[in-house]
Amino acid sequence: MQVGFVGLGKMGQAMVPRLLAAGFTVTVWNRTAAKAQALIEAGAIRAESLSEVAQKSELILTMVTNDKAVREIYAETTGLLAGAVAGKLFLEMSTICPSTIQQIGQVIRAKGAALLDAPMSGTVGPARAGQLLALVGGEAADLARAQPVLEVLCRRIAHLGPLGSGTTMKLVLNMPMAIYWQALAEALAMGVQAGLELPTMLDLIADSPASLAALPAKIPVILGQETAVNFNLAGVRKDLVAMTATALALGVPTPTGTATLASFAAATAAEWGERDLAALIPYYLAMVKQSCA
Repeated sequence: MQVGFVGLGKMGQAMVPRLLAAGFTVTVWNRTAAKAQALIEAGAIRAESLSEVAQKSELILTMVTNDKAVREIYAETTGLLAGAVAGKLFLEMSTICPSTIQQIGQVIRAKGAALLDAPMSGTVGPARAGQLLALVGGEAADLARAQPVLEVLCRRIAHLGPLGSGTTMKLVLNMPMAIYWQALAEALAMGVQAGLELPTMLDLIADSPASLAALPAKIPVILGQETAVNFNLAGVRKDLVAMTATALALGVPTPTGTATLASFAAATAAEWGERDLAALIPYYLAMVKQSCA
C-alpha cells in the first residue's frame, strides 16, 4: 500500500519507521523539511508539496499541532486537496475539535474521497512500540481499508461511530488526565505550605489509590529534574481549549476543565509551555509560594 504521512513531530518520527519496517511505501511531508531527513535516510520518500503526498498515496495519515494547522494542510488550493483525490482515504490523527473534522469531511466527500478521524491515545514510547490506542470515527468500510496500517501502529483499534466520534472520545479521554495534574498541584501545594516534604508526599501518593498510572514516571519532572518531554504544557493547554469549546457547544458546563485550562494557560504564558506537562506542578508550587510570601 502506498501511504502518505504529513506531520513529522515526535509522534510522526516514531510512527513512520514502523510503517517502513512493515513494508509500506511511505511518502512524507513536514512544514520544516529538515525533520524529514532521518526518515528519508531510513527509506521514506520526500514530497515537495502536500498535493504530491496525496497524489502518490492511497492512504494519507495526518498528525499536526492544532485546528488551524489541520485546515491549512487540507486546503483545496495549497494543501492535500489541491488536486484530484477521488478514491483516496485520509486519516486525521490530530487532537482537535470535532467541528473541524466535520467541516473537512464535507469537503473531502465532495471531492469523492473519504475521511476517518483517528486520534491516538499514547505518547512517543507506545508509538515506537506499536502500542497506541486508535479512537476512530467514520464509515466501517473505510476503517477496513485503513486496518492494515493501523494494526502496525496500535495495540487496539476502537470504532466509536460516525465521523467525529473518535475526536470526541479523545477529548473525553484526555480531560480527566489534564485535570488530574491541576488537582495534584493544588494538593501538593497545600502539603508544602503545611511543612510536608514534596518527595515524601509524592512517594506516598504513588503508593496509593490517588496515583494516576503515569505519576511514577513523572516524579522526576515534579522534583525539577531534566527529562525527555513527550507531551508539553502548551499541548495540554491546546487540548483543553478544544475540550471546553466542544463541551460548551454541547451545553455541558466544565468548571474544573475551565479552571485547569486557566492554570495551563498561565504556565504557558510564563514561558513554561515547552516543558513536560507535569511541570505544571513546580510552576504552581512556585506561584503559591510567591503569593503566600
